[in-house]
Amino acid sequence: MSDNEALFKYTLRLGDTSLILAQRLCEWTGHGPFLEEDLALTNIALDIFGRGKSMLEYAAKLEGKGRTEDDLAFFRNDREYFNALITEQPNGDYAKTIIRQALIDCFDLLFYTELAKSKDVTLSGIAQKSIKEITYHKRHSFSWVNRFGNGTEESLTRLQNGLNDIWSYTGELFEMTEVDTLLIKKGIAVDLSVLKPLWEKEINQLLVKANLVLPESLYMHSGSRNGLHSEHLSYILAEMQSIPRMHPTAKW
Repeated sequence: MSDNEALFKYTLRLGDTSLILAQRLCEWTGHGPFLEEDLALTNIALDIFGRGKSMLEYAAKLEGKGRTEDDLAFFRNDREYFNALITEQPNGDYAKTIIRQALIDCFDLLFYTELAKSKDVTLSGIAQKSIKEITYHKRHSFSWVNRFGNGTEESLTRLQNGLNDIWSYTGELFEMTEVDTLLIKKGIAVDLSVLKPLWEKEINQLLVKANLVLPESLYMHSGSRNGLHSEHLSYILAEMQSIPRMHPTAKW
């Protein structure tokens, strides 16, 4: 595998993960628990969309086949997507969405802080821009986890159920392939094995503060690195891609 091919696949994976997560979060627009929070989560989704756009734009440039970020977003099928499985899971209730977001925000802040040191100037630039946004995202999701966990019996139960449902998708965040190995040697990619203990420490502290208990099951879902997904991704793409596929030459 050439360095350029590895970098394309790496950047595509990051772009896909941001794009699908943002698409999921946008499903809450107009349905948030109250107006301020509705707007807050929508703005977070827009931040993540922006990061995904930048990554896909760079991926298209690396590919060198004349495709744009829009082509990559709207004209690939599910087996050609490489987003982390956790991002495509249904939102569930607001507590489940929040605990999922807290798990991802914690990972993303650690990840993009390291990616900002990358020798690839484009990835480093995207990461540096993202750090400030993710810092806010994490503060927002962590505060809501604490609020739910220390609220009522109902809010704690819903939060715990959300954690139970989503936890088995967290292990995949730290999986690495030959793409990672090659780019780590070049000083481009992030060594995820270094991030895992830091993430676990922060998440364990959060769970204790929120009166949450880790699920007993040790099973972790996997597959997205090879384009294997849950059935949920196909439904997301069908909705997201419907207009561009019906009118591929449309201009705004």
